[in-house]
Amino acid sequence: MDNHKHATGFQRFLNTVETLGNKLPDPAVLFAIFLGLVWLISWWLSGVSFAEIDPRTGNPIKVVNMLEGGALTAFTSTLVSTFVTFPPLGVVLVAMLGLGVAEHTGFINAGLRSILSVTPKMLLTPVLIAVGILSHVAVDAGYVLVIPLGAVIFYAAGRHPLAGIAAAFAGVSGGFSATVGVPSSLDPMLAGLTQAAARLSADPAAATLTINPLNNIFFTSASAILIILVGWFITDKVIEPRLKKTAVNGDPATLPTLDELQPNERRGLRFAMLSMLLCVLGLVLTAYGDNSAWRGEDGGLTSASAPLMRSIVAIIFVFFLIPGIVYGYVAGTANNHRAIIQGMSKSMSGMGYYIVMAFFCAQFIYAFGQSNLGALMAIKGALALKELALPLSVTLVGIIFLTALVNLLVGSASAKWALIGAIMVPMLMELGVSPDLTQAAYRVGDSSTNIITPLMPYFPLIVVFCQKYVKESGIGTLIALMLPFSISFLLLWSAFLLVYWALGLPLGIGSTLTFPAIP
Repeated sequence: MDNHKHATGFQRFLNTVETLGNKLPDPAVLFAIFLGLVWLISWWLSGVSFAEIDPRTGNPIKVVNMLEGGALTAFTSTLVSTFVTFPPLGVVLVAMLGLGVAEHTGFINAGLRSILSVTPKMLLTPVLIAVGILSHVAVDAGYVLVIPLGAVIFYAAGRHPLAGIAAAFAGVSGGFSATVGVPSSLDPMLAGLTQAAARLSADPAAATLTINPLNNIFFTSASAILIILVGWFITDKVIEPRLKKTAVNGDPATLPTLDELQPNERRGLRFAMLSMLLCVLGLVLTAYGDNSAWRGEDGGLTSASAPLMRSIVAIIFVFFLIPGIVYGYVAGTANNHRAIIQGMSKSMSGMGYYIVMAFFCAQFIYAFGQSNLGALMAIKGALALKELALPLSVTLVGIIFLTALVNLLVGSASAKWALIGAIMVPMLMELGVSPDLTQAAYRVGDSSTNIITPLMPYFPLIVVFCQKYVKESGIGTLIALMLPFSISFLLLWSAFLLVYWALGLPLGIGSTLTFPAIP
């Protein structure tokens, strides 16, 4: 992509990042190389005795030699199950089956053209980022639904599709810890780990301390405004100007258009939306009531164990399959069942490259987790920060930056917090900082670098989305697109938290800023 002429200093830096990043091996090969490095480094460090305590076991942390006979045979014997149970794989493929039908029959294209006809062009970016943030309620649905639609919306509106991918990715993943007033399954998960970490404190008051699952909901809701505004500015003023000379050279037959809707398309869209509305109504009616089968054992609909949350991917599949079929039959774009199956097959054929990458990514993540290398890095980093004994404000920023760094290697939000929180929460409680505030600092760092690490499980999928529009897109392309968002989020969100703390604003329900709580 020829973006090097007449570029500013920062744009030249991004161009360099893109060039160097795209010279890396193919993502599948890159994950295979990382796997080999994990084996070698784990062998090298397996004989070293570490004094650091693993909070998960209460024993000194130990690096597992992945080349040792037992570990190696465990790796080979679970190779297939590691691949087929790789969480993003099933999410992507099942959701794409329904989306494939909706796209093949023309339902998605017609729906977007209808929306764009009444939506001001200047508001597309903030609305897209807000939808990306809202998608957190549906677990990982934003990656397979919002991000590709972001590209479609921008391209259909005459804007660069990669800018749409960047804006949507920024909302879905960069703003992962922001919420639009609606909690996600991550809230109770992190709160539970925070409570366990807080009770490690020697303070007698910590033994009965209870952390509310919505202890950060006010802060994360306010953060959504920040993420939308910053993301809007970066997309329109930094990303799109840089993409002006980047040609869209994908298959013209697969790219959306913004032609005026024809009578058959309008008729098909009306019936399709009616069928989707009936699906939504059916879901609401069956979820209503305390005895609903959609509720979890705790009676909630949004807890991680609730069947509703565990069925999000299936719901996406149905909610796009049925309207897609209805649209196809009414509009005349799919007159028989063979056309429906063709749409599913076409969507799966486009996932071949992602499946290959997912295989190697799954094996690397398995080996990296089993080796304890990521856990060792997280614990050592947290202890080093503790030993520095910095002022409170600097320590909070230190937690953010430590988390952002560890996030480049350890993708799971709960796994990182289980390691870092067990050290940082009790330490800051001794300094008068509440577990709620420490958790808020962690969440800022956890989100900010999601969008620039190739080790994030969905990162290869986003590269595939980019290649649909710009064939030569690679890891470097996506990192260069997302780096301005990542840097801006990290710096401005950190400052936002410090101001929020200085003003004494409540972080969430049942939360405090100090420990013990000061009225």
